[in-house]
Amino acid sequence: MIRNITAADFDFIYEIYMHPSVNPYLLYEYMDAASFLPVFNDLLKKNIIYIFNADGQEAGMFKFIHQQYRNAHIAYLGGLAIHPSFAGKGYGATMMKEIIELGKTLHIKRIELSTATFNDKAIKLYEKNGFIKEGVLRKYTHLESEDRFIDEIMMSYLYE
Repeated sequence: MIRNITAADFDFIYEIYMHPSVNPYLLYEYMDAASFLPVFNDLLKKNIIYIFNADGQEAGMFKFIHQQYRNAHIAYLGGLAIHPSFAGKGYGATMMKEIIELGKTLHIKRIELSTATFNDKAIKLYEKNGFIKEGVLRKYTHLESEDRFIDEIMMSYLYE
């Protein structure tokens, strides 16, 4: 089951974003909870972040950003992560199926995402769920804490 976040979800969202095994693949650098609070409040206000529940527990999260105007048929999928305590149990695939169903419900025709070229686990998950590689975005993300850029693969899912 997926649902929009509420203010009560701060601790869970913060824990995933800042978890050492997850953070390198997501948008935000490491920061303390007080510094993350404005980021969380912005995500909450925009209503673009969801929690994935499995077996009655919060197990993952993702951002689903519905585009506008001529691109209103597109949604950007980002910040997708399974909490490490739920990793390796098939929840990623279940969450992807629910995300694809959410897009269908919202009359989306295309979901797009990008992921680090070395994030093999994510790439396999996306491909297994129908996403196709479209190209490489060179030096797309800057890891400030490491003072380096990484390339990302652009992928999409097209509804038929």
